Amino acid sequence: MSAPGSGIQVRSKIWLEIDGEPVFGQGRDELLRSIQRCGSINAAAKAMGIPYRKAWTYIDAMEKRLGFPLVSRLKGGTGGGESSLTPQAMETLDKFNTLQQGIQEIVDEKFKELFS
Repeated sequence: MSAPGSGIQVRSKIWLEIDGEPVFGQGRDELLRSIQRCGSINAAAKAMGIPYRKAWTYIDAMEKRLGFPLVSRLKGGTGGGESSLTPQAMETLDKFNTLQQGIQEIVDEKFKELFS
C-alpha cells in the first residue's frame, strides 16, 4: 500500500524460526511451490536460479527443524527422479500464506492510519 501522492510504500517480510534458526519464509515457500510445479528439486532449483545443493540444504534443514517430511522423493533413473510435496508441506504453505495475508492487512491498515 502507498500513501496517496507521496510515493511512500510499506513493505513487510515475515519468516518462521525455531530456537532462533530460520525454518520458513518467502524464499523457502517459493522453493516448495517450484518443486510442486516442476516435479523435481533439480528442476525447481534451476527455475529459481539456485544450485541444487542449496535447494536440497534448505529442504533438509526445514524438515529437520519441523520434524516432518515436506518433499516426497523418488530416486531417478534414466529420466531422473520425481519430487512432490507431502500433505504436511501443502498445509504449511497454506498456513504461511494465510499468515502473510493477515499480517499484510494489519500492516496496510496501520500504514493508512499513520500516513493518510
